[in-house]
Amino acid sequence: MIKVAVAGCAGRMGSAVVDAVTAADDMEVVCGIDPHGTESEGAFPVFASVAEALDAVDADVLVDFTQPSVVAGNLAVALPAGVDCVVGTTGLSNETLEQLAADAAPGTCLFYAPNFTTGAVLMMEFAKAAAPYFPEAEVIEYHHCNKKDAPSGTAVRTAEIIAEARAPRVSEAPGRETEIAGAEGARGALIDGVPIHSVRSMGFVASQEVIFGSLGQTLTIRHDSWDRTSYMPGVLLGIRSVGNRDGLIVGLENFMN
Repeated sequence: MIKVAVAGCAGRMGSAVVDAVTAADDMEVVCGIDPHGTESEGAFPVFASVAEALDAVDADVLVDFTQPSVVAGNLAVALPAGVDCVVGTTGLSNETLEQLAADAAPGTCLFYAPNFTTGAVLMMEFAKAAAPYFPEAEVIEYHHCNKKDAPSGTAVRTAEIIAEARAPRVSEAPGRETEIAGAEGARGALIDGVPIHSVRSMGFVASQEVIFGSLGQTLTIRHDSWDRTSYMPGVLLGIRSVGNRDGLIVGLENFMN
């Protein structure tokens, strides 16, 4: 049995992770970490911090769905202790991820996925394939109004993939120089030259579309996640895979065959 600790167990995503791990026959939740959780969730103890949890419980994998402001601190405790980490909390820079992985105990894996849904991974792969053929590309991402970071990690990674796939070509779409006074930001956040527009509203869970344009045509690639259970097969795949890997791994596609 893979022993799993869930950071953010009292949150929306954390609760879904607890349910998914509990339902799996090859893993178990040995503890939760959440300052807003109760001392016990019935089947497992809940601690206020990762340090307290690892002092009391033997865990193989830490799954983190917390907040951008605390995730790096959680990983800085778990990785040097030799606990593999599966991270779905976005907002971490590549530099931070690399430093955290460098500080990990030998043989320990830091797996970071901007998105755990297979559909979102395929959306990014399709965008990678299309990028060299279209001079313009923009990303629009839609999330619930309680999301703590903008743009989303999925949108940032999509923009990076597009830029890498069409290098040295750059976007030919008009940029910030076209924004009128008092409306700065109208062209979105530029990530590697790709504009990203973030929508936050009740009614969304997580959706994203990538719009490519060229002479006389557009290509739109869209993915919609209507329920947080859509992330769980990817989370479970990450939990099952990190024990055989080490170092920093970014993206669920690395585990999809």
